[in-house]
Amino acid sequence: METVQVVGVHGIGQSRTSGHRLTADWSRALQRGIDSLPGIAACSASLVVPHWTALLARGADRLGPEDDLFGESVPMEPAEENFVAEAFADLVGPEDVAFAETQPLATLGPPKLWSPRLTRLAMAYDHRFPGGGVQFLVRRLREVRYYLTKPILAAEVRAFVRDGFTLNAAVVIGHSLGSLIAYDLLRRKEIGAAGMPGSDLHTLVTCGSPLGIPAVRRLMGITDGTPLQLDSPIRWVNVFDPDDFITGGASLSAVARGLTETPVANGIGDPHSALRYLRSVPVARAVVGGRP
Repeated sequence: METVQVVGVHGIGQSRTSGHRLTADWSRALQRGIDSLPGIAACSASLVVPHWTALLARGADRLGPEDDLFGESVPMEPAEENFVAEAFADLVGPEDVAFAETQPLATLGPPKLWSPRLTRLAMAYDHRFPGGGVQFLVRRLREVRYYLTKPILAAEVRAFVRDGFTLNAAVVIGHSLGSLIAYDLLRRKEIGAAGMPGSDLHTLVTCGSPLGIPAVRRLMGITDGTPLQLDSPIRWVNVFDPDDFITGGASLSAVARGLTETPVANGIGDPHSALRYLRSVPVARAVVGGRP
């Protein structure tokens, strides 16, 4: 049986688990997807998921449960609120905004903690993605901004993930914020280049990625319409769910070059779930399809 070496990069919200548990859960889900592929010879994925959240929980800047920087009772700084509002504005349509303007200014967030502007935009987003996902998205956006505005911390996270790569790692899968971290590692040539960890890397798989949100790209310094791209022959496959309320269903095809993209339907329970993305056919095909 052929084995593909895979490294997974998880997103935020994993402080209550461990690298061993993440690796086991991701491995089962990915193997389920691979086993479902028709016409594929026996193949398995040897997967490791560096638990980078553990690094943050041990450090001075931490996102662990004992020091929740993004809880509902923690007010946003002006710059933070502006970023969240910009992201909402990026993801809603004129019809959603028009609907929100006709509604009473009922606060979807904690009372008195959200400005009227943010509340209106949150109501517009809830109109587009009904089901109570606004609070989850606000938290994830705050976490993404925290990573992107703490360069020393971000470098430590990248180094921690990079240490999980062996020279023969062939595929990297990034979910949610993990997709941004994986992309960052590649564009900085900290993995995948000759003599670097993952020098045999041939495929990047992103799923549930916030890279499709313009506000996120602007915070990364991509402000002039410059497309996302990899400066190497590494194949990039993006998998997204149009109903993923964490990403606003945003795809990457319009903002990235050299990208293969496939939509999936992860179901209504949790369309942003890493395990649902991992067991999908497009992710499985991306993992086994790039074998030399």
